[in-house]
Amino acid sequence: MKQAPDFTLPDQHEEQHSLSDYAGKWLVLYFYPQDETPGCTEEACVFRDGRQDLTDAGAEVVGVSADTVESHKKFADNHSLNFTILADPAKDVIKAYGALNEETGRTLRSTFLINPQGEIVKTYEQVSPTGHATEILTDLQSLQS
Repeated sequence: MKQAPDFTLPDQHEEQHSLSDYAGKWLVLYFYPQDETPGCTEEACVFRDGRQDLTDAGAEVVGVSADTVESHKKFADNHSLNFTILADPAKDVIKAYGALNEETGRTLRSTFLINPQGEIVKTYEQVSPTGHATEILTDLQSLQS
């Protein structure tokens, strides 16, 4: 298992979040290309709707994209998102997690399941938004048993 890269980024309310804030908890850290695009909106809404089940299983959900804090605020408000979205306009954290297409500069849709010790235990690449939260929940439950 690989240690998850540390980060400190602002959320949609301009509050700073770091990996250490989630120590002792499971973390679903997902990266997505852009606010208000069809696939990203679908994925955010899937996490919104599945968040309670993930929380009940002991996991927090955090999204990350290169959009600004202001863009994230509008996105969260427009879709009643009930989780943290972090702004990484410099793409430093996106790069650190290997979620950047170096050729296009575009963020890759990918998710990392991080255990309470801060280790990446599962990586999801080329994610399909439909059913993604359920897939993570199933994996989380099997890792905990």
